Amino acid sequence: MEDKEKRKKDTDSSKSDRVTLKKEIGLLSACAIIIGNIIGSGIFISPKGVLEHAGSVGLSLIVWVCGGGICALGSLCYAELGVTIPKSGGDYSYVTEIFGGLVGFLLLWSAVLIMYPTTLAVIALTFSNYVLQPAFTNCLPPYIATRLLATICILFLTWVNCSSVRWATRIQDVFTVGKLLALALIIVVGLVQICRGHYDALHPSVAFEFSQDPSVGQIALAFLQASFAYSGWNFLNYVTEEVVEPRKNLPRAIYISIPLVTLVYTMTNIAYFSSMSPEELLASNAVAVTFGEKLLGMFSWVMPISVALSTFGGINGYLFTSSRLCFSGAREGHLPYLLAMIHLKNCTPIPALLVCCIATIVILCIGETHNLINYVSFINYLSYGVTIAGLLYLRKKRPNLARPIKVNMLVPISYMIFWVVLLGFSLYSEPVVCGLGMVIMLTGVPVYFVGVRWKDKPKWVYRVVEKVTYMGQKLCYVVFPQEDPSETEPLTASKAID
Repeated sequence: MEDKEKRKKDTDSSKSDRVTLKKEIGLLSACAIIIGNIIGSGIFISPKGVLEHAGSVGLSLIVWVCGGGICALGSLCYAELGVTIPKSGGDYSYVTEIFGGLVGFLLLWSAVLIMYPTTLAVIALTFSNYVLQPAFTNCLPPYIATRLLATICILFLTWVNCSSVRWATRIQDVFTVGKLLALALIIVVGLVQICRGHYDALHPSVAFEFSQDPSVGQIALAFLQASFAYSGWNFLNYVTEEVVEPRKNLPRAIYISIPLVTLVYTMTNIAYFSSMSPEELLASNAVAVTFGEKLLGMFSWVMPISVALSTFGGINGYLFTSSRLCFSGAREGHLPYLLAMIHLKNCTPIPALLVCCIATIVILCIGETHNLINYVSFINYLSYGVTIAGLLYLRKKRPNLARPIKVNMLVPISYMIFWVVLLGFSLYSEPVVCGLGMVIMLTGVPVYFVGVRWKDKPKWVYRVVEKVTYMGQKLCYVVFPQEDPSETEPLTASKAID
C-alpha cells in the first residue's frame, strides 16, 4: 500500500516537474478568454459599419442578434470538436486532423500571415486612439503617436505573456470584468434615456426607415462587420491543452459566454440609439466617446478610458491564443520547430509569442488597417465553414468515434447554409476584397509543397535551419515540451458513449 502511494506521489511530482504547457485555465478564466477575446474593439468600431450596410436601425439590431445566434451555432459545433479532438490549435488542429496537412496549412498560413496580426493591429490602434483622444479634443491624434503607443502596448503584453501564463490569465480576468462594467455603464445610461422617453430612433416606424434600398449583398456585408465584433468566440479551442478538465469546462465556458456577449452587444447598440440619431452614429469616429460626451457631461472622460481598458484586455487575449496557434503549427511540422518550444522555467511559448508580436508591429508600420476588417472577417468565416464542414465529414467517416458532446445535425447544417449564403453574396458584393483573400490564402500552396512536403532538401538548408534553431534556443532559453500523450490522444471507439 505504501509502495502504491509512493509511486503515485512520484508520478504526480514528475507531471508537475515536466516542461510542458501547464493546466492553469479554470472555468472562470475560460469564460474570461472567450468574453475577453470577443469584446475587444469590435463593439466600438463595428456599429457604424453594420448600420451603414444595413441601412436602418431596426435591421442593424436584427443583424446583431442574428450574429450572436450564428456564433452560438458555431460554438456548439466547436464544443463537439474540442472534446473529440482535444488538441490546442482550434480550427487548424481540427482541419489538419480531418482533411490532412495541406488544408490545415492554408488556414494556418492565412491566420499567421495576415488575419491575426491585422486584428491585433486594429485593436491596438483603437486602444491608442481612445487613450490619446482626450489630449487632442479638436483633432485626431497624430499618426506617429498612435502607432508608437500601439507598439508599446503590444511589446508590454508580449513580455507579460512570455513571463507567466498565470499573469496573462489574471490580466484577462481583471480586464474582462472591467470591459463588462464599461459596457454595463453604457447600457444603464441608455436604459435611463429610454425610461425618460428618448427612444425616437427605436420606434418601429422610424427604426425601419431605410437610408438606402436594402439588398442581400449589403446585408451580407453588415453581417461581416458584425462578425468582426463577434470574432474570438472559438479562441478557447486554441488553448484546450491548458484548460483544467477541458471535456467539462470547454463546453460550459461556451454555453455561458456566447449568450452573455450577444445580450451585452444588443443592449449596447440599443443604448447608442437612445442618445444618437443614425446620422450622428455614422458621422462619429469614436461611437462610445460621442455617447459619453452627450450623456455623461463632466464624466465623459470615463468612456475613452473604459474603451482603452477593454481593448487592452482584447490585445492580451489575442496574443495569448494566437501564439498557441503558431505553437500548434510548429508542433505539426508546418512552421519552424523553434516555434514549438517553450521556456524551460516559465513554460510559455516565447518564440511563438515573439513571432505574433513582430508580425503585428509590421502590420502597424504598413499603414491603414481599418479597411481590412471586411477582408479579415471573410477569412474568418471561410475558416469557420471549412472547420464545421470537417465536423460533418468526421460524422460520416468515423461514426463510432467517441463524442462526449454530440450536437444535433441540424446545428452544423444550419450554420453551413448561412455560411454559403453569406460568403456567396460577399463575393458578389466585394469581389476584389474576397478574391484577394482567396489569392493570399492560395499562395500557401507552393510554400506547403516546398517547405513541408519536400523532404529531400539540400543539406545546407537543414544546417542553416539547425543553426538558427540552436541560436533561438539559446536566446530564448527554450526546449521542446515533454508531452503526455494521454492528455491529447483522440478518443477511441472503445471509449465511445454515443
